[in-house]
Amino acid sequence: MVDSAPRPLRQPIHSAAVASNQFVAYAETLTYETEHALQFIDITADIQDFVVRSGVQFGQLAIISNHTTAAIVLNEHEPLLLNDMARALSRIAPAGDYYEHNDFSIRTVNMHDDEPANGHSHIQHLFLGASETVPIHDGAAHLGQWQSLFLVELDHARPRTIFVQAIGAAAPQR
Repeated sequence: MVDSAPRPLRQPIHSAAVASNQFVAYAETLTYETEHALQFIDITADIQDFVVRSGVQFGQLAIISNHTTAAIVLNEHEPLLLNDMARALSRIAPAGDYYEHNDFSIRTVNMHDDEPANGHSHIQHLFLGASETVPIHDGAAHLGQWQSLFLVELDHARPRTIFVQAIGAAAPQR
């Protein structure tokens, strides 16, 4: 008999336990000034600093963009790859295409005086998403060797905010 799927390891690769009677829930809003559409802003260091401030040693980290035209993604920080990703997003939903969202002669909801024609950036957002969840292990966001967290501006330069929350066990009191 041949197994078609590999068997999972029975022993954990990394294991840790923390004896703590303190549960921590900590949150902040971080603000960034973006410069242009399809800008990938590496927020990894800011997120790692946030985890340290939180005091969480083992738990979960949630990062969410507060915008429908700015995404949060986990990927490799390699400049040529970032260019490739921006180019792919531009092909998926080009800024110059027709979007009913941009047709202000028929659109009647969620409008304001300086409404941009940004249907393309909402469509691009569908392929990226608004949030990432990352484990916290030994007081740090547990990321792979090449993984970085990015805020991705899909629309135009402006202030952007992300909400970050860490929950879990604090370091034991000594």
